Amino acid sequence: MNLSTPLSEALSTKKEYIRALSDMGIHTVEDLLLYFPRAYEDLSEFKGLHEAKDGEVVTARGFLQGIKLIPTKNRKMKLVKAMFYDQAGYESEAVWFNQPHLLRTLPMDKEVVVSGKAKWSYGKLTLQGPVVEQSKAVQIHAGTTVPIYPQHDVITSKWLREKIHPLLYLTKDLEEVLPEEILESEGLMPKSLAVQEIHFPSSNEKMEAARDRLGYEELFLLQLKSLRAKKEWKDSRSGEDGGMPMDPEFVKQFFATLPFTPTNAQKIVIYEILKDMEKPYPMMRLLEGDVGSGKTVVAVMAALQAVKYGTQVAIMVPTEVLARQHLISITKFLEKYSDINVQLLIGALKTAEKNQVIDAVANGQVDIVVGTHALIQEGVSFAKLGLVIVDEQHRFGVKQREVLVKHGSPHVLNMTATPIPRTLALVAYGDHDLSVINELPPGRMPIETKIVPPEHRKAVYRFVEGRIAKGEQVYVICPLIDESDVLEVKSVKKEHKHLQTVFPNHVVGLLHGKMKSEEKDAVMTAFKNNEIQVLVSTSVIEVGVDVPNATIMLIEGAERFGLSQLHQFRGRVGRGKVQSYCFLYTDLAAEDTMARLKAMTDYTDGFRLAEIDLKLRGPGEVYGVRQSGMPDLKVANLMNGILLDRVRKAAEAFLA
Repeated sequence: MNLSTPLSEALSTKKEYIRALSDMGIHTVEDLLLYFPRAYEDLSEFKGLHEAKDGEVVTARGFLQGIKLIPTKNRKMKLVKAMFYDQAGYESEAVWFNQPHLLRTLPMDKEVVVSGKAKWSYGKLTLQGPVVEQSKAVQIHAGTTVPIYPQHDVITSKWLREKIHPLLYLTKDLEEVLPEEILESEGLMPKSLAVQEIHFPSSNEKMEAARDRLGYEELFLLQLKSLRAKKEWKDSRSGEDGGMPMDPEFVKQFFATLPFTPTNAQKIVIYEILKDMEKPYPMMRLLEGDVGSGKTVVAVMAALQAVKYGTQVAIMVPTEVLARQHLISITKFLEKYSDINVQLLIGALKTAEKNQVIDAVANGQVDIVVGTHALIQEGVSFAKLGLVIVDEQHRFGVKQREVLVKHGSPHVLNMTATPIPRTLALVAYGDHDLSVINELPPGRMPIETKIVPPEHRKAVYRFVEGRIAKGEQVYVICPLIDESDVLEVKSVKKEHKHLQTVFPNHVVGLLHGKMKSEEKDAVMTAFKNNEIQVLVSTSVIEVGVDVPNATIMLIEGAERFGLSQLHQFRGRVGRGKVQSYCFLYTDLAAEDTMARLKAMTDYTDGFRLAEIDLKLRGPGEVYGVRQSGMPDLKVANLMNGILLDRVRKAAEAFLA
């Protein structure tokens, strides 16, 4: 047997277990050894039964006797009971529910280790559902620190422990990925030992060291991959036609055309971007900026720089509505630059109109083209593409860069309004340089945010009615499209019907992800034009249209959304000069739920909320691993910024 042996040959088990493992992505011995615990239960402290406290998990050594199946009134319930005597002779009753197989598998009249929840009643002790393991030199289920694995259908932690433990001798064949000098300088244990210790730790210290070692490897490989991609991107056009030198006077002239003074944060990121564009290789930069922080001005300055040096700019956005909005914003910023030709390229254009724009782009007559991902599809070519700006870049596929290389490896500026803490950005966007706009323009009124219990719902509706009467508009966000029997949360369709009765004198619109693009665009356009006063929507509204007249955001089932997402929703309002409000509806009064939602009333800074969210829920939950490009890490702790910096430096040195 070796690491590549299929589990169907390596394990003595039923076919359904092999199928379940396959569904979990576990096919070989190596896959199984690299399937790590998610947590541990400390069952290592032995006690006499007389010391057991009510409700605590107690571990003791002793003997089982007199096992039997007890009939119950409920035919579906099978009760197994046995007497357990510890080494001092104290007795307790051990009880198991719906596990009749224990009658033939439990070791009777042999020394065993038992770990179970103690329950005292009238001076009598019962151990509820205890784990039982025959007493031996090495314990794996009881009397030790017990690994708990992510489970799946028939695959339990107990089953995994039994199958993994006998295979640990093969860890010696695992390939050592980390270079010897890094293992030495970082004081990391060998991989073979780390895998043994992560499954069955000999001490808490060894377990932590194993997790550090394996987490370091995960991060190191990720950083190496990112840095390689960064180098390849730079090499794709290195020195081909020089850079675009920054002209401070040109920047000042643009600032003078603006009806406001850019914030210091905007000035800093503009400087970082323009310095990148000076270099003879293409920029790959991620611009993070909270909702309303003014990323568009930064993008326009970068576009002006590219146009000044005779190249074209493509600005890609996720939706056609957003493309139209960007066109209006950019054209407004460039009013004083009448010689710059800005065009729109989206699917909704008539064929003749679309072909006209495509031809003009190919001939170099268009300086800036705004559109959806149609911009980088076949049939679209550029005379000389110098800069691509991608808004909410995680919405686009990973093939984007490969297509861009075909257009001459232009500078790329990715923008996102989803605040990502620096540690996560280094992992998810490790091949990018990072710029952050961390301040809002002066004069923006903070959005008043309130948590609404069920009994105050009608009062909020009365308040909303008054605001609509003044000509303002309302967003209502629901977690689901259709009603759910499983989850007691409001569906967008049901809420749409309900709100039509609550606001009979106003138009209530409906928006959700299952609608066709043109339907969604039509609804958003109608809302933007105030033909719809109340828009009931699912989370598709999260990134989107600027409607200054929308001043109220109602979020149903607020506890079902993460803080980062709630903050994104809230950012849809507060875009005009009128005070805006965000109401968080929840039927749950649980302490942790209220504490999390209270963060929304306490903080307006998206980055602060993102960090709180990350601590509470983890990166996969917060960002949606697949959506954001966030890697699905088994061991590494993404909150450890100091470790991540060390890994990054080590990967840079190794690559060099």
